[in-house]
Amino acid sequence: MKKFTCFGLGLALLASLGTPALAHDDATLDALPSPNGGQVRMAGAYHFELVVAKDSPTARANPVAVYLTDHADQKLPAAGTKGKVILLFGKQKTEIALTPAGDNKLVGQGTYASLPAMKAIVAITFPDGRTEQARFTPLMPRPLPAGAAGHQGQHGH
Repeated sequence: MKKFTCFGLGLALLASLGTPALAHDDATLDALPSPNGGQVRMAGAYHFELVVAKDSPTARANPVAVYLTDHADQKLPAAGTKGKVILLFGKQKTEIALTPAGDNKLVGQGTYASLPAMKAIVAITFPDGRTEQARFTPLMPRPLPAGAAGHQGQHGH
């Protein structure tokens, strides 16, 4: 009986060690370089990277892009997906439809200004009908924690 208890505790320990590596909080994701210069957030079993215009102080037609990857940073095909980005500026709201644009990228265009206070919600519906969403603050300055400067883009999953 003692062997089974030790074995069970060992399995529980291994399982608990593997779980945190799969889940990143926003601060951890903000400290890592993003592949396309946007902000990365977890959305269910996926990472969404939102890229918005950074150089538009006044509202004008600007592009948005969302890149899809899994937790191992492997590209997820955008074919068959659809989505939307809702940009929020105080009480003002702009909704932008997203369509696949090859590989793991969805794109859209809408009228917005590049303001630090911008917030965004990205919702992606996958071919199986499942929808995942994530919240962003894409233009807020993100300080790097100590020791993050030498990180070369590996998430350590």
